[in-house]
Amino acid sequence: MAAAVQGPDRPGVDDPGRGRRVAIDVGSVRIGVASSDPDGILATPVETVPRSKERGPDAPDIRRIIDIVSEYEAVEVIVGLPQTLRGEQGKAAGIATAFAKRLQRAVEPIPVRLSDERLTTVTAARNLRESGVKARGQRPMIDQAAAVEILQGWLDERSRAVKPGESSGDTPVSESDR
Repeated sequence: MAAAVQGPDRPGVDDPGRGRRVAIDVGSVRIGVASSDPDGILATPVETVPRSKERGPDAPDIRRIIDIVSEYEAVEVIVGLPQTLRGEQGKAAGIATAFAKRLQRAVEPIPVRLSDERLTTVTAARNLRESGVKARGQRPMIDQAAAVEILQGWLDERSRAVKPGESSGDTPVSESDR
């Protein structure tokens, strides 16, 4: 019997409220990383982390992502889940899912979510090309831009799914705080 395939998560379910989010684009060679502002409006690139051959909880790539999550005081981590245009998952999705599970164990209780990332690398490369950046030799920049695309998509969907004051982690703003 085959194991059940986990699909992408949706923003709004168990939303942790206001705070920075970190997104990662897991590749076979590099991991692109992006973060949001505390209000969850804008995603920006952070860095590109080299993938490690090690696969344990102390692997250098996992340790670096843990450090970034801590440094940015992230309330949620979004991992891109690569799927085909038909919504099917292949080898890359398995790699991303396995990485997300390892990361979840390492950053608990911070939630790690999977987000549909169809065409994010293609979109990121096109956007960089249109802004005058040559793709040749710029793979690390493309990986960061793909993480930005993943996170911005999550933030945009979250803004439609969660209204201010609705999420379990939001605290009401009093007039004196404005």
